[in-house]
Amino acid sequence: MHKSKPTIFSVESEVTISSELWGSIWGKTVHFRKKLIEHVAKNYSKNAAAEPDLLESAEKTYTSRPEVNLNKMFWSKPCSLALPRDSPQRIEDPKYEGFKLVILRLMLFYSKQSQSIRWANAIYSRVLYQVDRPAIYDVFSLEKTFKTTFSLLVIHMWLCLRRLKEEGKEGVELGQYLYEMYNHDLELRVSKAGVNLLLTKWMKDLEKIFYGNIVAYDASMLREGRQDQLQSVIWRNVFSDDGSSKPSDVALPVVQAMSRYVDRETSCLSLTDKEAILTGNFMFTRLENKVADSVKR
Repeated sequence: MHKSKPTIFSVESEVTISSELWGSIWGKTVHFRKKLIEHVAKNYSKNAAAEPDLLESAEKTYTSRPEVNLNKMFWSKPCSLALPRDSPQRIEDPKYEGFKLVILRLMLFYSKQSQSIRWANAIYSRVLYQVDRPAIYDVFSLEKTFKTTFSLLVIHMWLCLRRLKEEGKEGVELGQYLYEMYNHDLELRVSKAGVNLLLTKWMKDLEKIFYGNIVAYDASMLREGRQDQLQSVIWRNVFSDDGSSKPSDVALPVVQAMSRYVDRETSCLSLTDKEAILTGNFMFTRLENKVADSVKR
């Protein structure tokens, strides 16, 4: 298991990135992605040969996606993502009394560390709900591969870590627990993708890519940044396979739509109250509804 626990960010930190540093980070990212995709593809091809029906089914699913009008999406006014008090999707600590309460206190169930772990698990469940469901791949015309899923995980982790940072020291500390949840899940995903040898090396490489992406996303949100900088970063991190810096005319609408989505989610999370953020009682914008509305239009 990957044991390192680096500091994700500090309360006082200001993120800046030079073009030379980003070029170095991106060069390593492209090289690693190519190696990882080749490795996963080799393992996948073996499984696909043994299970051709599954491969055919996956191809049909991908090609039969609903047509989405991207130009009409993610223009609405940002709003809080907090779940209503009566929502069945809320996650609450169980309420115990008497002997059970005493036992749980003795077992440190209500300690700060235990509470942080539960809250981090709740937050990460919101990330997984958005990233592992088909809607996000349908909306942005993405094939569900290890690369795309990893890229989307990083984006949504960045969104959460950025919002937690706004709550100062308490949010930063919770962000560390959240990162541990993500790291453990990523290790399982890498193993499932067929990378069993030199797992520690792969995890270290993915960690470098994670930090490079986080720095780039932070830099794209600075006031001094170019208006299209977030769009460029999303293109390089999510869509581009060859290291190109700009999307083609064909790819531009979907990249612009994801840029609007990410920008809107940052605003929505900032409007979400502290209690909802720390306890994980929020949901990212439901993309299933966006697909349905867009198709109707």
